[in-house]
Amino acid sequence: RFVPERMVPFSFPLSKCALWDPVPMGDVIGSHITYYRNPKLSMMEKTLRLAYRHAKQNEKKLFSCFLLGSLAVDEDGEGITLTIDRFDPGREV
Repeated sequence: RFVPERMVPFSFPLSKCALWDPVPMGDVIGSHITYYRNPKLSMMEKTLRLAYRHAKQNEKKLFSCFLLGSLAVDEDGEGITLTIDRFDPGREV
């Protein structure tokens, strides 16, 4: 679903030498992972339990952590699957 108010334009960092002409050409299009594909989320139970336990033990209401996994296109080419299989609580500093 295209949601223009949540779309953020991206830009490349400044460089001394341009490899292409930076002048925009053509119409503006939205690029979103769910625009052409049907997403699925798969998460290992062990990872979810570890993240839940860490959140319950944390004294702060908000904390940062990482959920790590892989993204794959389905065999039929119609969908994508995000498989989350690792939890990293990160560092406090």
